Amino acid sequence: MFDTLTAMPADPILGLMTKYRDDPRAYKIDLGVGVYKDEIGHTPILTCVKKAEQHRIDTETTKVYIGPTGSADFNLLLTQLAFGHDNPALLANRIRTVSTPGGTGALRVAADFIQRASTRTSSGQAVIWVSDPTWANHTGLFEAAGIIVKTYPYYDYDSKSLKFDEMKAALTKVGPDDVVLLHACCHNPSGMDLSTDQWDQIVELTKDQGFTPLIDMAYQGFGDGINEDAYGVRKMAAAVDTMILCSSCSKNFGLYRERIGACSIMGKDSASVNVAFSVLLYVVRCLYSMPPAHGAAIVETILGSPELKQEWLDELKVMRDRINGNRIMLVNKLTEKGAPGNFDFIVQQKGMFSFLGVNQEQVALLQQNNGIYMVDSSRISIAGIGLTNVDHLAESIANVL
Repeated sequence: MFDTLTAMPADPILGLMTKYRDDPRAYKIDLGVGVYKDEIGHTPILTCVKKAEQHRIDTETTKVYIGPTGSADFNLLLTQLAFGHDNPALLANRIRTVSTPGGTGALRVAADFIQRASTRTSSGQAVIWVSDPTWANHTGLFEAAGIIVKTYPYYDYDSKSLKFDEMKAALTKVGPDDVVLLHACCHNPSGMDLSTDQWDQIVELTKDQGFTPLIDMAYQGFGDGINEDAYGVRKMAAAVDTMILCSSCSKNFGLYRERIGACSIMGKDSASVNVAFSVLLYVVRCLYSMPPAHGAAIVETILGSPELKQEWLDELKVMRDRINGNRIMLVNKLTEKGAPGNFDFIVQQKGMFSFLGVNQEQVALLQQNNGIYMVDSSRISIAGIGLTNVDHLAESIANVL
């Protein structure tokens, strides 16, 4: 049986991590992996997480299965965090949420749910539209569930800006049986987000076209703030009948290895969303049966405590301010080192990532000559920049340009 298989290409980021690890140069810089790092290149455990985890250890009495939906408290608190306590859809009991193994698990649950729902559409074939570019794993996740993946224009590599008019034009051609994936904030990989006015226009377009929006929110709080980053989610939920939200606690709570996220579905009324929820639970049962409990318990402890929640918001602000500060610092250093071109677009972008705007040959030279590691598209993780390496980084970029 195995003899019929052909090797799959290695994930470029995972391969980059291996090359970086094996590089003996002391001045090497890792700008590939998408995790938060502090000034010394460490990904710390948040203080509020340590406190919540200790509470978990002290009070946990069993390791029995938690149930397919996960913790009801976690689901409610994370739903309120994303949609807002006063969202009309939430108040009307039109939203159902399940805990999932990370944001990736949430997306795969959503993908299988979409595929099951598509059997009742006129075409019988699920189609999802994703931004060009989008997170590299989006396409694989949806295709693995048997969904056809199409793209709509999003990022202009030449002008380092959003192709908003082209995006809208493409979405006007999307049919009511299709799904459109939107990034809530901190677009991965471009860092180029929709403005509030642009979100308003996309929401209106979604209502007119009748397609189902699937919003991926992996970085709530890393852009402008918890509420600000959820603007599109909340605006959409208040305007349309049905939508899907996939969220993650990996970045904003620093719970990368705990693998906890959520998938929320919203229906036009309580009765219809209950039917959809039964299908969602069947999908969960077939994929992994029961979600992990530890990360969810940490998050619900933090969000359920006014003191710990405030401590979390403060720590989240430190991470957000560091990333935004790194953007400004890099642009200033590139100017100081005489790099040709205008790099103000880096400051205008949000979240963990940015396209640097160098070509594949220059990316290879930066790695070979300067020990600077980034993916071939020149997408860099802003969190990998620090006071100790920004001069080397900026000078190397200036030289290669």
